[in-house]
Amino acid sequence: MTFESKIRPIEWAGDHVKLIDQTALPYEYTTVNIKTWQEMAVAIKDMIVRGAPAIGISGAFGVALGAREFLNSKNLDEFLQKLEMMAIYLKATRPTAVNLMWAVDKQVDYAKSLNLSMPEIVEKLEQNAVKMLNEDIEINKKIGEHGAKIVPKGGTILTHCNAGALATAGYGTALGVARSAYAKDPTIRVFADETRPRQQGARLTAWELVNDGIPTTLITDGMCGYFMKKGEIDVVVVGGDRVALNGDTANKIGTYTVALAAKAHNIPFYVAVPHSTIDASIETGDQIPIEERDAREVTHINGKLVCPEEVNIINPAFDVTPGEYITGIITETGIYKPSELKQAINAIPVS
Repeated sequence: MTFESKIRPIEWAGDHVKLIDQTALPYEYTTVNIKTWQEMAVAIKDMIVRGAPAIGISGAFGVALGAREFLNSKNLDEFLQKLEMMAIYLKATRPTAVNLMWAVDKQVDYAKSLNLSMPEIVEKLEQNAVKMLNEDIEINKKIGEHGAKIVPKGGTILTHCNAGALATAGYGTALGVARSAYAKDPTIRVFADETRPRQQGARLTAWELVNDGIPTTLITDGMCGYFMKKGEIDVVVVGGDRVALNGDTANKIGTYTVALAAKAHNIPFYVAVPHSTIDASIETGDQIPIEERDAREVTHINGKLVCPEEVNIINPAFDVTPGEYITGIITETGIYKPSELKQAINAIPVS
């Protein structure tokens, strides 16, 4: 049995994209209509849409929206040049998540491969983005099926940040594992770190799981070691924004700390990602660019200042967990040890 989530953070409406505004959750459920590639760039940068697979799909739709705008080009060469320039801008909005680069480049390469008129290329790009969206849901269900096998009966999963339906096309990677495990065993429980500074665990993961009826306990980021020592955590499953060939994984800031605590308590630590999150061009996590975000994300909560204005702030959005702390990487084709990843991925073509 597969658990079905009704959350669809990205929808194609024929001439625009409808996004769930994730900055408004859990206080308000609202959607935003994205009609231009510039609006999509802002939505990705401002985290109206977030999560590596979700921003990849959104980037693909951004290319399609841009292509519509560029129909006034003098000829096909100018049209394709404009697509390439737009792609550079879109990919720069969130530099850590490789899915964004993968999806945008895939769309541009697809456009360049078509021997068609500009209007026909626009139509094909729209269809290809919809295809990516639909494929992502199926990919995540496969990740969930593989990942459910590592969750013990009656076990408790700890997750960090939000790698759920909201971070994908509608099912989830890490939360896809939780959903699939719960479908097989309704005694499964989830602990969710709040995930400072943007509180994706508190605002988004808890919101998703409560709405799905999956028993969930919210804890602050500093509590994971406490509950691990008490024996209340059986397995950690997180998502990822970029995985190097040696298994080093960039995920939301604080993930590395959770991995260290899990290692100290002999608790399995898994990363759940689609193949598109694995960057075959880099050998180690040292090569992953880390996005630095606005200081206000740290200094303010719900618009209110929570520290002295004069204090220095450093706000990296991600950290890198070394492969040596990762038990396995759960993908749509199976679960791999970090030491197996390079050989396994090289043997499996990524569409």
